[in-house]
Amino acid sequence: MTDPIIIIGAGLAGWTTARELRKLDPDTPVLLITADSGDFYAKPSLSNAFQQKRAPAQLVTTPAATMAQTHNVRLLAHTRVLAIDPNTRTLRTTQGDFHYGQLVLATGAQPIRLPLAGDALDQVQSINSLDDFAGFYQRLTGADPEAGQLERRPRQVLIMGAGLIGCEFANDLAAAGYGVTVVDPAAGPMAALLPEAASAQLQQALVDLGVQWHFGATVKAVNRVPVGSPDPGGTMPAAGPGQSPTPVAAHSGAQQAAPALQVELSNGQLARVDIVLSAIGLRSDMALAQAAGLACERAVVVDATLQTSSPGIYALGDGAQYAVGRWGAAPDVAAAPVTGGRTLPYVMPIMSAARALAATLAGTPTAVVFPLMPVAIKTPALPIVVAAPKPGTAGEWRSEEPGLWQFIDGEQHMRGFVLTGTQSARRAEQGKLVRV
Repeated sequence: MTDPIIIIGAGLAGWTTARELRKLDPDTPVLLITADSGDFYAKPSLSNAFQQKRAPAQLVTTPAATMAQTHNVRLLAHTRVLAIDPNTRTLRTTQGDFHYGQLVLATGAQPIRLPLAGDALDQVQSINSLDDFAGFYQRLTGADPEAGQLERRPRQVLIMGAGLIGCEFANDLAAAGYGVTVVDPAAGPMAALLPEAASAQLQQALVDLGVQWHFGATVKAVNRVPVGSPDPGGTMPAAGPGQSPTPVAAHSGAQQAAPALQVELSNGQLARVDIVLSAIGLRSDMALAQAAGLACERAVVVDATLQTSSPGIYALGDGAQYAVGRWGAAPDVAAAPVTGGRTLPYVMPIMSAARALAATLAGTPTAVVFPLMPVAIKTPALPIVVAAPKPGTAGEWRSEEPGLWQFIDGEQHMRGFVLTGTQSARRAEQGKLVRV
């Protein structure tokens, strides 16, 4: 009997690889192993569900059983892979051992955890999966069992991190009526992606929704509020350069349930909040690959065909470090894994990688080619499209009209762009101008 192609991970990378493979090869056995339910959902929908009034169950687009049947895949849900043995091509799992013909690592990434002080670190949440979101949703919307019949106060959320995900959640939660405070050591929102003027536009757009910003600071400690402590009636007042002047509305009267957490910032300010959401970034999940002896740097190192340093084992998605040169350039299929490559933690790279990998798994070694991949930021308060230049590209942002910035290199070639507001509709036009 033919050993199956085994895919570890049932996120977008895992299921898309299975789907694309079945277009080319309907017969080779495929086993998909996942630690969660395997239900299919769009991960980007996690950061805009509140404004759309969508509960966690409503984010599932296709149940796992339907996905497995549709793509002729054997699914092992709620199963953890404990070890990979490349020499015997064997996986050890919580459901027993399995031999593979070819193996796909679609293990994704894990939230970065900061070494905070305090006695309430278990209350600091990250959202990296539907299960994570379900827990956050319950805490944010569920009735406080100790509040009895007291009137519910608007929940106060402190977000650590003003990057892409932090800003998307800030927009979503504020638009849905929650009090939102964002803390970040940078000088403005999405400072690593946006020109300074575009960052300032986004900052003001979210201030207009009621978001409070605290830049140049980090979270130092998270503690539980002692029972009976007075409620200051909202979060810390904003002050100083880069701080939002808009206060969260105070909640008066004894009928309000007080925030349960006190957050201390590095600048000495304090905040009373209900929930702390960490959105400081993700780190590729390389534990299995490293233990198996595969080459890893920032993620699992792969070659042009997405093969790792071990023959027959492939990786894609947030857990892969791609050998990327120029956008749209086909790498050498025979090239070895390239050190110093890039991680591409977005949807479009996964789609391109899955199509190429499916062809390779089906018997036609195929190099992945990444087109220019602009990213639409889900901040309805200020629509933004970003086509970031390759890291390390020397140049500067230039703007000759409102809402449009172009990144120009030393040879006067356009290497990226940022569009805000109504200009975001010009992504196709600007994309044609980028030198790839």
